[in-house]
Amino acid sequence: MLLVDTLERKIENDEDLKIRIALLRNHKKLSSQRIYLDLLRKDDILSHGAVTNEYLIKCRLEAVNAELTSKKDVHLDSDRRLTLYAYTHDTFSLLLVPMIKEKKEALGSMGNDAALACLSDFSPLLFDYFQQLFAQVTNPPIDPFREQIVMSLRCPVGPESNLLDPNRELQSRLILDQPILSLVDLEVLTRTRYKGWRSKTIDITFPAKYGTKGLVTGLDRVCCEANTAALDDYQLLILSDRRADKDNVPISSLLAVGAVHQGLIRHRLRMKVAIIVETGEARVVHDFCVLLGFGADAVCPYLVFETMYRLRNLGLLDKELNDDLVFQGYRQGVERGIYKVMAKMGISTLHSYKHAQIFEIVGLAQEVVDMCFKNTVSRLGGATFEILAAEALKRHRSAYPHAADKAMFERRADRTHYGNYGDSRTLVATGTYHWRAGGEKHINEPQAVAKLQAATRQNNSKTFHEYSQASNLAQRWCSLRGQLEIKTSPKVQIPIEEVEPASEIVKKFVTGAMSFGSISWETHTTLAIAMNRIGAKSNTGEGGEKPERYSKNQPADQNLRSSIKQIASARFGVTSAYLANADELQIKMAQGAKPGEGGELPGHKVTKEIAAARKSTPGVGLISPPPHHDIYSIEDLAQLIYDLKCANPQARVSVKLVSEAGVGIISAGVVKGNADHLTISGHDGGTGASSWTGIKHAGLPWELGVAETHQVLTMNNLRSRVVVQADGQIRTGRDVMIAALLGADEFGMSTAPLIVLGCTMMRKCHLNTCPVGIATQDPILRAKFDGKPEYVVNYMFMVAEEVRYFLSKLGLRKLEEAVGRTDLLYANPNPVNKKATLLEFGSILQNVQHLFPGISTKGGSIKQVIELGKLESDILSQLDGVFSDAGEHKKFENLTITNLDRTFGARISYEISKRFDEAGLSGNRSISIDLRGSAGQSFCAFLAKGVTVTLEGDANDYVGKAS
Repeated sequence: MLLVDTLERKIENDEDLKIRIALLRNHKKLSSQRIYLDLLRKDDILSHGAVTNEYLIKCRLEAVNAELTSKKDVHLDSDRRLTLYAYTHDTFSLLLVPMIKEKKEALGSMGNDAALACLSDFSPLLFDYFQQLFAQVTNPPIDPFREQIVMSLRCPVGPESNLLDPNRELQSRLILDQPILSLVDLEVLTRTRYKGWRSKTIDITFPAKYGTKGLVTGLDRVCCEANTAALDDYQLLILSDRRADKDNVPISSLLAVGAVHQGLIRHRLRMKVAIIVETGEARVVHDFCVLLGFGADAVCPYLVFETMYRLRNLGLLDKELNDDLVFQGYRQGVERGIYKVMAKMGISTLHSYKHAQIFEIVGLAQEVVDMCFKNTVSRLGGATFEILAAEALKRHRSAYPHAADKAMFERRADRTHYGNYGDSRTLVATGTYHWRAGGEKHINEPQAVAKLQAATRQNNSKTFHEYSQASNLAQRWCSLRGQLEIKTSPKVQIPIEEVEPASEIVKKFVTGAMSFGSISWETHTTLAIAMNRIGAKSNTGEGGEKPERYSKNQPADQNLRSSIKQIASARFGVTSAYLANADELQIKMAQGAKPGEGGELPGHKVTKEIAAARKSTPGVGLISPPPHHDIYSIEDLAQLIYDLKCANPQARVSVKLVSEAGVGIISAGVVKGNADHLTISGHDGGTGASSWTGIKHAGLPWELGVAETHQVLTMNNLRSRVVVQADGQIRTGRDVMIAALLGADEFGMSTAPLIVLGCTMMRKCHLNTCPVGIATQDPILRAKFDGKPEYVVNYMFMVAEEVRYFLSKLGLRKLEEAVGRTDLLYANPNPVNKKATLLEFGSILQNVQHLFPGISTKGGSIKQVIELGKLESDILSQLDGVFSDAGEHKKFENLTITNLDRTFGARISYEISKRFDEAGLSGNRSISIDLRGSAGQSFCAFLAKGVTVTLEGDANDYVGKAS
C-alpha cells in the first residue's frame, strides 16, 4: 500500500501508513470492552441464580400441558404449536432427529420434484419462497470442510459506532461465537443489565379475529415498537412469537425480521440495536440462513428444543442425551449447514453473510418485497400480504379448530395414521420430502411411474399418452412450465409427415450426468447402449469410465462408450485416454440438486471396480471439493476449456451451470471463453446423495435460467456460437417443446430414463439399498435389475413423436425452428390456485429475436476455433516413426519453449491415446523432450504414458495437471 498525499506533498510507505492508522485508536482498550456471552451468563447467575435448559423447558411446557384435554394428548402430536408452525412427522424423522444424532444435516436423494412454494396448496412457511444463490465461474465456492480454518461464525452484534470517525468513542459490542441461542442464552439476554445493556421483547403475533387484514397491521405495530425501542437506547430487540395461541396468529418470523430491519435502516437506527429472533418456525439450516440473511443477528428456535425434550421422554431419542447435549448436537448440525451455505457463495465469515440478502425470491408480490426484502431479486411476482395472511390463518385454524368444525377436523385427521410419533390428530403428512397420498403434489407420482414403465416396456403409445397427460397435469400443479401454454392454431398446422422424423429429434436428447458409483454398472451401461443405438449421447458423470467401455471393437448395438465425459472438481478417472475417447467434454461447475457443493459417494458404495475407474481407494468415501482448484476466475475456466480442446480437438467442450439470477451474463462470459456448449440445470435435478438443504433450497427452475441465457446471449450476438441444453425433470414432449421455445437446443433427461429402467422413486440412493438394483453397489440388489436398452429407446422415440405432434400444430418442420420462439407461448396459470394466477411471466416470455432481428440464434452454427502452439505442432509432425508399426524412440533436445506455448504435451498425448488408449507408449516406443525457457499455463497437462518432458526454466500455473 502506498499513499501519495498531495496536500502534505509527501509519499507514505506501507509500514508507516499502517502504523499511523493503527495508532488512531486504543485497540487494547477496545478489546477489553468487548462483551462475551459467558460474561453475561456469569452476571445473570449472580443476579438471578443459575438456570438450566431443562428447567426453562418444563416451565414453558406447563402452559401447553394446561390446554391438553384428553388422554390422547400425552402424545407429541397434541402440541398444537407443531401444526401451527407446519411441523410434520418428516420434520422429525428425516431432519431433526438425524441432525441431533449425527451432528450434521441428513442426506436425501433423487432431487426435488414437489410443487414450488408459490404453487403449493399446503400453506408453506415463508422460508420456502426463497432460494439460495451460489457462486459459479466468476468466483469460487469454498470447501467448508477442508478449508474451514478460514471460516468463522463468530460475529459482533449490538450498537455499532462509525468506524470512519476516529474521534468518536467506539461502543462495546456483544460477541457471539455462533448465531444459535439456547433457551438459557435467550433468558440471559432477555433480563441482562450488564454494563447498562437492556433488551426489549416485541410480540410478533396478531389477533386471529382481525382476519387477513391483521398481518399488515401487526407488522406496522412491530416496526413502530422496534423504532421506539431503538430511540429509547435498548441494545437488544427480541422479536418473539411465543404469545401465539388459539387467539393469536404468529406473524412469519422472516416477515417480521425483514420489516424491522428495513424499517430501522430507513430511519437510520439499524446500527443502534441487535435483532434477536425467538421463534417456533425456524428448524432447519435454510430457515436460519434466510433469517440471518435478511436482518437477524441470532435465533432461538425454542420449539425445536422443547419438542426434542418431549421426544426424549417418549423414548425416540437416547435418554442419556441431556438437554445440553441435545442442544450441542443440534447446534453443531446447524452450524455445519450454515458453513456449507456460506461456502456456496465463497463467503468465509458470518459477518459478511449476515444481512447480505443472497437469495432469490420465487413467488412473492412486489409489495412484500418492498416492505420486507428490499432490493432482493424477485422476477415472478406472486403472493401478496393478503395471501400470506390467509395461509397463516389456515395453519392457525388447523391447530386450533373452531368449536363448530372441531369434530369434523378430528374425524378427518383420525382417518389416517402417519409416522412413529404418536397419533396423527393434528400433524398432517404433507409429503414435502416424500410422496404421500393426499399430500403435496409431486411430478413423479406412483400412478405416473407405473404408466411410464408399462408404456416403455410394452412400447405402447396409448399408455404413454396416458402417462404424458398425467405428467403434464402434475407439472400444472408443481412447476413454472405448467403455467405456460403453447399457441397452436389450425391456420398454421402442417401434416405431421412434413415434420422431421423422430430419428433426428432423438439425437438432440441426452441422458444426464450420473456417475458409475452413484448408479450400478448395469444401469450405467444400459443407458449408454440405448443412447448409442439412437445416435444420442449418454454422460459418464463425474465418476470416470472403465477403459474397456471405450475399446474400439465393440458391436454397434452393444456399444458401452459414453459419448459425454464429465470433468468435475475431483477429476476422478480423468486421464488423456478418458478425454480422447469422447464426443463431448463437460466441465461440471455446478449441479442442479446441490449447486455450490461437491458430489458425494459414501464409502460403502466405493467398490474395487468403482475405485479403479475413479483412481481412488476402495471403501473410502469420496467427496468432491465444491470448487475446481484450477478455476478461481472466468479466465481460469477459459484456460481449462483450452486445455480440453488440446486434449481432444474433435470433441466439443461443454460447461454445466445451474439456473440462478445472473446465469445469463455468466453464460456470455463462458461463451467468450470458447465453450461450444452450455447445460443449464434446474433446481429440481436428481442426485445420488445431498443434504436436504441443497436439494430443496438452492438453484432455480430451468425455465428462468434457459430464458435468461438465451436472451443475454442473443443480445450480445453470442447465441450462434453455442448450443444450449436444458436439464431437470424433463419428462414429455411438452416439456421438450417449452424448453425449446424458451431457448434450448438440446434436452437432458435423467430421472425419467431411470424410471423406465425400473426405478420406483424409493429415494434410497444414498443408502445403497435401492430395491431394484439401479442406485446400489450391493451385488444381491444389483441382481434384481431388469432394465433393457430397448425400454430407453422406446421412451426416447415416444417423446420425440410427441415433439413432432407439437411441431406440426405450430407449422414448424424442424425442432431447431422452435428454438427461442417465445411468441408461441403464453401464460395460462392454474386458475384453481390463486397464488399461481398472480405470477408474472414477462421476464421469461420476452422475445429478444424481435428486438434483435438480424442476429442469428442457431446454436452452434459458428464454431469456436483454437490454435495449437507452434512448438507442439512442429513436434507432432515428426512422430510418424513413433506411431508406425515398427515403433521408434524419439528424442528432442535443446528446444526453446515460451509462455505462448500453453498446455504443452496435451495434443501429443491425444494422438497417443487415440492409438494406444490407457497403455500409452511402451516397449519400442517412447518420446523424450528436453526444453528450455518459460512454459505457458497447463504445462504437461493430461500427459500420456511413455512421454517424458524435461524443462530447464520455469512454468506458469497448473503444471502436470491430471498427469
